[in-house]
Amino acid sequence: MSQSSQFSLLSQRRFAPFFWTQFLGAFNDNLFKTALLVALTYDALSWTTISPSLLNNLIPGLFILPYVLFSATAGQIADKVEKGRLARFVKLLEVAIMLVACVGWLTHTLWLLIAAVVGMGVHSTLFGPVKYAYLPQHLKPEELVGGNGVVEMGTFVGILLGEVAGALLVAHKPFGIELVAGASLLMALFGLAASWRIPLSPAPVPELKINYNFMTESVRNLRFSSKNRTVFLSMLGNSWFWFYGALVLSQFPVYAKDYLHGDHSVFVLLLTVFSLGIGIGSLLCEKLSGRKVEIGLVPFGSIGLSLFGIDLYFASLAYTNTATVDAFALIALPGSLRILADLVLIGVFGGFFIVPLFALIQTRCDPKHVSRTIAGMNILNALFMVAAAGVAILLLGQGFSIPQMFLITALLNAAVAVYIFSLVPEFLMRFLAWLLIHTIHRVNTVDVERIPDEGPAVLVCNHVSYVDAIVIGAASPRPIRFVMDHRIFKTPFLGWIFRTAKAIPIAPAKEDPFMMERAFVDIAEALHQGDLVCIFPEGKLTTTGEMNEFRGGIAKIVERSKVPVIPMALRGLWGSVFTRDPGNLFERSFSRGLRSKLALAVGVPVAPQEATPEYLYEQVRELRGEWK
Repeated sequence: MSQSSQFSLLSQRRFAPFFWTQFLGAFNDNLFKTALLVALTYDALSWTTISPSLLNNLIPGLFILPYVLFSATAGQIADKVEKGRLARFVKLLEVAIMLVACVGWLTHTLWLLIAAVVGMGVHSTLFGPVKYAYLPQHLKPEELVGGNGVVEMGTFVGILLGEVAGALLVAHKPFGIELVAGASLLMALFGLAASWRIPLSPAPVPELKINYNFMTESVRNLRFSSKNRTVFLSMLGNSWFWFYGALVLSQFPVYAKDYLHGDHSVFVLLLTVFSLGIGIGSLLCEKLSGRKVEIGLVPFGSIGLSLFGIDLYFASLAYTNTATVDAFALIALPGSLRILADLVLIGVFGGFFIVPLFALIQTRCDPKHVSRTIAGMNILNALFMVAAAGVAILLLGQGFSIPQMFLITALLNAAVAVYIFSLVPEFLMRFLAWLLIHTIHRVNTVDVERIPDEGPAVLVCNHVSYVDAIVIGAASPRPIRFVMDHRIFKTPFLGWIFRTAKAIPIAPAKEDPFMMERAFVDIAEALHQGDLVCIFPEGKLTTTGEMNEFRGGIAKIVERSKVPVIPMALRGLWGSVFTRDPGNLFERSFSRGLRSKLALAVGVPVAPQEATPEYLYEQVRELRGEWK
C-alpha cells in the first residue's frame, strides 16, 4: 500500500467519520487541558496557590483516573452495543462536559474545571475500546497497519493542534478565557456531528451481561488477557510507552519556562515537534512494515526512545541561555536545534514502537473480546500513567531536575525493553530479520497473500543460503516453524535466532535417526496446533545456485497431516555472502553490492493428495524462474 492509498481511507465512509470523530475528541481533550495548564502556569493573577509543577503532574493524573475505574465496564459496553450508537452517546456526553467547563472558565471556578477534566477522562475511557475495536471490523488485514498509522497520526496531530490552540487562545488577552470556553464547546458539537456518519458496526457479543463491579471486572479482564502471553506483554509494552510519554510531556510547561527560559510559544513549539515526530513515525510504519504487522519495528522504536532520551539530557545541560525568549528566538540560539531534533526523533521512534503493538493486539486477540482487551490495555495504560505522575512528583520532591528526569526515563526504557524482549524473543528475532532485509538486501514479495492468515499449511522452498529462514520469516504475515538442517540450526548467532523462532532441527536418517524421527513428530504436532511449517525439501544448501532434487520427507509429512502445501521460491540470494559457494569468498561477498535485490515468490496452494516431491519441485522451479 502506498502512502496515497493509506490516506485514501480518509475518503471512505467506513473510515472517515470514525477518524474525524476520534480526531476531534483528541483535539478537544488537549485544547481544554492545555489551556488550563497554561493558565495555571503563566497567569500572573494566579488561580490557586498550588505549585505549577504539582498541578502539571496532578491534572493529567486526574484525567486518566477514570481509565482505572471504568475501563473494564467500557470494554463490556463496547462489545455489547453497536459502536456507532455508542460513539454518538459519548459525543453527547462531551457536549455536556464542555458546558460545565464553560461555567468554570467564565467564573474562574477551579473545582468546576477540574471536574470537567475528570469528565473528559470518563469520555475518553468510554470511547477508547470503541476506537481500536472498530478498525478490525471495517478494515482488511492488509489495511490494518496503515489504518492504525493514520489513526495514530490523527490522534497525535489532534493532540498537537489542540495543545497549540489551547496555549494560543488562553494567552490571547483580554478574551482568552472566553475563546477557550467557546472553542471547546464548538469542537464537541463538531465531534457529535461527525459521529452521526459512522456506519453500522454490529456488536460482537450483544448477549453479553455487563458486570458493573469495576473492581472484579477489571481483574477478570486482565486475567483473561494474560492467557495470551504475546498479547498481554504487548499490552504492557503499550502501557510502558504511555508511562514514558506522560513522564516526558507533563514536564514540558515548566521545562519550557524554567529551563529554556521561554514564553508560552516555546511550550507550543516543544509540543509541536514532539507530536509531528509521532505522526511521522506512525505513517512510516506502513512503508517500513510492508503492509503487514511487523513487530520487528518495536525494538527499533525502543532503541530510539532510549538513545534520544539520553541525548535530550545532555542537550539540556549544554543549553546556556538565561534570557527570556519566544519560539523564533529560541531556534536561533546555540544548542536549541539539538533539543528540538531529540524531541522529533523521540516522537518518530515512539511511532515505530506503538503502531505495531496496536496492530498485533488487534490481530492476535480473540475477535469476540477485542473491545474488552483494549479496555484491559486502557486499565494498564491508566495505571502506568498514574504511576508516571507519582514518579514525577516523587522525583521533583527529591530535588531532581527535569533534564535528570528525562535521563532516568530513557534508562528505565532500556531496562524495560531488555526485560520484555527477553520474555518474548519473537520481537527481537523479527527486528533482526527486518534489519537484514532492509540493510543488506531489498526484498520484494510476489503473491505473499497466498500464505494463509490462519490454519495449518506446509511451506516448501528452494534452499539457497544460511538466511533463507530469516528472509521468509520476515516476509510472512504469520510466525513460521522452520525445519532445517541441524548444522545450520547450530550456526553461531543465527542458531540463537532459529531457536527463538522454535525452528525444528532435522538430520539425515543415516546420521541421526532419532533426531529425524523426532523432527517428524514435532512437525505433525505443530501442524495439529494450526501452525505454519516451512521445510527445504532439497535437504541441503545449493553449492551451484541450481536446485537439488526434492527428497521424500515432504511426502511423509503430508501423508501424516493431510494439510495443503504452498510452494515458494527465493530469487536473488545466490552469490551473497550467506551462500555456500565454494568460489572466492571476497568476490561473492561484494559482487552483488549492498542493497542487492531479492524476492520471495509464493505459488498457489497444492492439495495434499497432489503434493508429491516431483510435482512440488516443478512448481518451485517455475516460481524461481530466471532471476536477473
